[in-house]
Amino acid sequence: MGTVYQTFTPDAALFQTTAFPQLKTINGTNYPVMGLYYDGTVSELAYWQFKLRNYGAGVDMIVTLDWYADTAVANAVVWEAALAAITPDADTQDVETRAFGTAATVTDTHLTTTGQRLHTCSITLTGSGPLNSAADGDACWMRIARLPANAADGMAGDAVLIGWQLAYSDT
Repeated sequence: MGTVYQTFTPDAALFQTTAFPQLKTINGTNYPVMGLYYDGTVSELAYWQFKLRNYGAGVDMIVTLDWYADTAVANAVVWEAALAAITPDADTQDVETRAFGTAATVTDTHLTTTGQRLHTCSITLTGSGPLNSAADGDACWMRIARLPANAADGMAGDAVLIGWQLAYSDT
């Protein structure tokens, strides 16, 4: 029994024609930092396409987000993750219209008064709704959003996603 990890970067994100975070590279003092800038007033969505490899059917998936606040130094951000999965040669669902499973969320609070401090938080996809009937070898899409309309999201300005990781058991 082992854990499988898949890592995703901002520049691999896919976007629809509206409501998407801006992809930026900022020249830091010592190195460039690339991120998706999720707005603090409007919900924005980004998508990643991947193959589910060595997945132990029905086991929880953990989505770990690495983010920082562009300008804020306090309050919380609400993140959402949702999975769509299609089993090749078995599912009859149209690949362009497959619905996402039930979204799961996490509220993460900005720590202290240090701007642009790196934070990490995790969202667990568990149960048949959020896991979207995922199976080993599935073609998958993950949707990650910030939910500024949620009352728990009180952080002003952009939340910058610099990457995320998917983890799950292979049994």
